[in-house]
Amino acid sequence: MANADTTLDEPPVKKGRSGLLIGLVLALLVGVGGFFAAFSGIGPFAVITESELESVEPHMLKEIGGTAFVPLDPIIINIRSSSKYQLLRFVGQLEVKPEHASDIEELKPLFMDVMNTYLNALEAARFEDPIALIKLRSQLLRRIQIITGDGRVEDLLIMEFILQ
Repeated sequence: MANADTTLDEPPVKKGRSGLLIGLVLALLVGVGGFFAAFSGIGPFAVITESELESVEPHMLKEIGGTAFVPLDPIIINIRSSSKYQLLRFVGQLEVKPEHASDIEELKPLFMDVMNTYLNALEAARFEDPIALIKLRSQLLRRIQIITGDGRVEDLLIMEFILQ
């Protein structure tokens, strides 16, 4: 058998700590840059000072006196599926413009019907979702806004949402 010469033209690569050192330096630079951005108010986590809050235009803030609240009657729903919950108690209020408060008060039977129908149609698993309350609120608000028309009901406030 012939002996084969196994010589390498390139020197073997030494494994050292240069990669670790470069990683630590980069992590330190990113940390310092993040601290500077947060401290100086450049990033999305900026802190608003009182002087900046006073300079906010008044139309950006919601007027407190420009709303009325119409209370809704309590609703108790029997949950028909096999879950640990059997009853749902729901109490809410509608945030409306003051000039429409009497009109909205007259439509409460329609709201109660729509809310009863929607809540009865839901499965019990839907209530176990962590964001179920947000989804229910938006769905109920949209259904109420369809009944009243645009611009009359601004928001649905949930006072009680109890699963038993």
